[in-house]
Amino acid sequence: MQYLQSDTVDDSWSFREIDRLGTSYLTHSYHRYPAKFIPQLAARLIKENSQIGELVCDPFMGSGTTLVESIVNDRRTYGTDINPVAALITRVKTTPIDPPYLESIISTLKLRIKTNLIDANSQTPLLKRGDDFKVVFSVNNRIDYWFPEKQKHDLSIILSGIMMISEDENIRNFLVCAFSNILKGCSRWMMKSIKPTIDKEKTINDAYSSFFIHIQRMLNKNWQFWKILKEKRIDCTVDNVDGRNMRLNDDSVALIVTSPPYVTSYEYADIHQLTAIWLGYTEELSEFRTKFIGSIKKKELTKVRLYSDLGKTIVENLRLIDKREADAIEHYFFDMQQCFEQMYRILMLGGRTCIVIGDTDINKVKIHNADVFVQTLKKMGFNIHNIIKRQIPSRALPLTRDEKTGRFVGTMKSNRLAYPFEYILIMEKA
Repeated sequence: MQYLQSDTVDDSWSFREIDRLGTSYLTHSYHRYPAKFIPQLAARLIKENSQIGELVCDPFMGSGTTLVESIVNDRRTYGTDINPVAALITRVKTTPIDPPYLESIISTLKLRIKTNLIDANSQTPLLKRGDDFKVVFSVNNRIDYWFPEKQKHDLSIILSGIMMISEDENIRNFLVCAFSNILKGCSRWMMKSIKPTIDKEKTINDAYSSFFIHIQRMLNKNWQFWKILKEKRIDCTVDNVDGRNMRLNDDSVALIVTSPPYVTSYEYADIHQLTAIWLGYTEELSEFRTKFIGSIKKKELTKVRLYSDLGKTIVENLRLIDKREADAIEHYFFDMQQCFEQMYRILMLGGRTCIVIGDTDINKVKIHNADVFVQTLKKMGFNIHNIIKRQIPSRALPLTRDEKTGRFVGTMKSNRLAYPFEYILIMEKA
């Protein structure tokens, strides 16, 4: 590799001493999200590379870790993600709500929903109904595939109750986020798998109890968030556009902190399909997939010009083995290149971008993502400020993957570790 030759690992960036509880403080535990980087990592990058009041950006915001940490550390912040599920989660995580007011709305909602649930013995609706409560039952083959009849019925009642709330959009989003988080547990989806896999032996959660147990957890975290931020002015913009089309002025951003999607490792549309279908974000999953960077479902490109010679070599080597995989890698490198051009545009002179990325391999071809990124960024006018190699604690990312395809698989089917290390590329706009 041309730039990342050192095998020295900076153990201070592994945060191995922090357990799962330590990474789920404030609103960070509102919603599960695959491969999110820990808040302590984002916070350290923010504090070491920007000043109070400056604008911090994340063009692949995912579940909003960078945005939450920017707010807590007195920075202005902008984040975007093409995934509407990510936008929902981040809006909720970055919005403290007056706790007594929130609790009063939820108390009323709880009574409405309970009143309208099916009586478990008679299998008929309870006679007593809430005011103007209209249940909209979702009709979708994917919902039928993933959810047993009872969970499907109860979830429809819960979501209908949420959508009746007109008092406050922030509260409605808060509740929808909680609804989204319980869907996996209330479905046939295998809990330990990020891939859409049915578990025929699964004990499927009750929708009503799951929803209000998680709501209580979120209420407790909202109290903590509210106490910290009630005296602060929050300047936070959550967007839902492609990272190649960020709605920011030229030379306006002091710092970018982001963890882009790994090349073909995740099909984010598949991972979030339960929420996307229930909330009407998509009707056709196949079309939904094509929007995501790193998706192997991308449409053919007519013209690609990669800045990185290493990137070109990787694509050529892989094309000798698997043309489809090579096309996916080429799409990924080109998409990321366009994102980097946007980063250069919005960063002020001397501004920095911190990119957390790991290497991998597909069909035994080494995919040196970090080196390709550095080459590409240097061609655009970035200078290397620092490159940090960190070991990933086992709890931070799934550790097992198939050596041939490079994609994550169940532990029993795996034949090698995935991403034991990753790099933090800190590049400065020259």
